[in-house]
Amino acid sequence: MCLEINLMDSNRCVFCEITRGNIKTRKIYETKHSIAILDAFPLKEGHSLIISKTHSPKIQDLSSEASNDIFNTLYFLTEKIEKAMDCSSSLISIHNGKDSGQEIPHFHIHIIPASYSNRNRSIHSLFDKKDIQTDKIDEYWKKISREVGSTQSI
Repeated sequence: MCLEINLMDSNRCVFCEITRGNIKTRKIYETKHSIAILDAFPLKEGHSLIISKTHSPKIQDLSSEASNDIFNTLYFLTEKIEKAMDCSSSLISIHNGKDSGQEIPHFHIHIIPASYSNRNRSIHSLFDKKDIQTDKIDEYWKKISREVGSTQSI
């Protein structure tokens, strides 16, 4: 096992420790603002993570420069990981905050190789849609559009 730190210490972020080099990992790529590693607890073969080098819990906490760097890393690595793992697709996942299922409050992106034989399900199958009030879609659109500063319809 690569993790060589007491992860139960609530004052220490495992991803900060990884980016500082205090935890041995299977590093596959590194940039100014990110480090890419194999996930220590993979969901599938080749499951990788891109981790921000700054302790920023959510995407909106990143600087524009860091965000650009991280997403350029995602763009670069996705095809390489798919090719290395001999698969046709990948699931790209970001849990943006605790309520979305983010277990470590440090921005990271999952790249999970996938192929037809994996029998992957669509993102819609992960949620219970009975709680959605489809008659309120226009209301949701108006709220979000006001925040964005746009009121154009298509």
